[in-house]
Amino acid sequence: MFKKDLDLEKRWGKLLLGISDLVGKKPTDLNSVLFLIGVQELGMGNRNFSKEQKQDLMHIAICKVLSLAGFYELDYIDQEGWPHWKLVKKLPHFDILEQEKLLKIQVIDYFEQEFQIEIK
Repeated sequence: MFKKDLDLEKRWGKLLLGISDLVGKKPTDLNSVLFLIGVQELGMGNRNFSKEQKQDLMHIAICKVLSLAGFYELDYIDQEGWPHWKLVKKLPHFDILEQEKLLKIQVIDYFEQEFQIEIK
């Protein structure tokens, strides 16, 4: 593993502990963190979501965190309060591991920017 990858995993671990302190439960993986971000961005509180809504929340989170790198921008919010995003910059073609790294980096950036916390 490269030093850069080790640094990312160290920061990721610190983020998971920080989230655990905030919500009282440690997220188990990237998907659970993305779900939390989706719930946060939707702004309707934690409630019971259907399977389809959970997938939509994950999409909201991915678009939000990738918007910080200029890939997406908020297009509109529908009548039910759900945000819709549009792709404004083509995403790089990555394998699954590179996609996960990109998302982890952007999730860390999200928490640093949106909650003004530094994760070193």
